[in-house]
Amino acid sequence: MQVGEVMTKSCRFVNANDTLRKAAEIMAAEDIGILPVADKDRLIGMISDRDIVVRSLARGGNGKAYVRDAMTKNVKYCFEDADLDDTLENMAEIKVRRLPVMNREKRLVGMVSLSDAARLYSPDAVGLAFSEVVTPVDDDTIESGIV
Repeated sequence: MQVGEVMTKSCRFVNANDTLRKAAEIMAAEDIGILPVADKDRLIGMISDRDIVVRSLARGGNGKAYVRDAMTKNVKYCFEDADLDDTLENMAEIKVRRLPVMNREKRLVGMVSLSDAARLYSPDAVGLAFSEVVTPVDDDTIESGIV
């Protein structure tokens, strides 16, 4: 099975020049905790509810700050035609629960999550990936920059 068969295609996103308030409003309305940051249909980052709190609010920022100031710029992604088992293994290795999905022209076409794969593919395969995602890493791993 390919990623495109289980991904969520109606993917909301924000722009880097949008405010954190706008990102938070979209997250609240959609009941999600992460949004791709796009420039047109090009992926340039990701912003999570945790990013908003830790990278902005905890440092004195407010809802008027810009997404670009709190977003993660080094984004991991997968392709819509990628093998789902390989993608789940990769998600386990890099310890993420969701990934943006790109087409081969590197245009954002959706998001894939472990819950998408569990619902539409294999709860057993997802269980293995999830167990790796939630396994704490040791201090040596964190210090080496692997996570």
